Amino acid sequence: MIKLALFGAGGKMGMRLGANLAAAPEFETHRVEVSPEGKERVKQSFGVDCVSGEAALDGAQVVVLAVPDTVIGKVTHSIIDMVPSGAMIVCLDAAAPYVGHLPVREDITYFVTHPCHPPIFNDETAMAAKRDFFGGIAAKQGIVNALMQGPEEHYALGDKVARTIYAPVARSHRVTLEGMALLEPGLSETVCASLLVVMREAMDEVVARGIPPEAARDFLLGHMNILGAVIFNEVDGVFSDACNRAIEFGKPVLMRDDWKRVFEIDENRASIERIT
Repeated sequence: MIKLALFGAGGKMGMRLGANLAAAPEFETHRVEVSPEGKERVKQSFGVDCVSGEAALDGAQVVVLAVPDTVIGKVTHSIIDMVPSGAMIVCLDAAAPYVGHLPVREDITYFVTHPCHPPIFNDETAMAAKRDFFGGIAAKQGIVNALMQGPEEHYALGDKVARTIYAPVARSHRVTLEGMALLEPGLSETVCASLLVVMREAMDEVVARGIPPEAARDFLLGHMNILGAVIFNEVDGVFSDACNRAIEFGKPVLMRDDWKRVFEIDENRASIERIT
């Protein structure tokens, strides 16, 4: 068995990952949590007591940090001297590692993994999977991994951990740490989340102008479905001439000419610095 220390075990992510680890007999999971409420959640859900960081790290081969980006640096620095030589520290987001918040230790491995979340276009039929929007419960999802530091043979172990904590996994993609930072916050949050917020605000605006809320929601989400299917090649289709003309007019009204600068190294790094 692989001894795994799970920090932040009683938090939102820790509980999600902990459920999948509890079902994985190849991992001997030792849970670490600082809050009394978190410790009680772990006890109630998994029937085990949390242990001290020192006890969890003694002989640990893998350390998973299920803690917020804003405290990853603080937590890692507080435990780094107790991490066994040759062990792997797994971070669940590229932000803090990318901007240098992890302590320097050349004799350990740093591995970063993040879920893609279940895609809009999928073949799920079971209701539990159809309603698993986050992933890690019933719906298949992709994951992205980066071996930030450590021997190449450690990638397989990191991927094994990632496939376990984010199960069920459809595809596992290997990227660089820099590439992962482009995906998040660049692609997923700075661009996608921002534009989705704008679309929600647009829906609210037409409601304020007299459209019934249910009609506006049905109309927007239905059009997101078919327009997205065409744009992302899920169907063999094209937009009408009228739609293409609307896009030609709408895009420059909504988007700055230089919007792709959010993917430039300095811009993306500044965004990550603000997040962390």
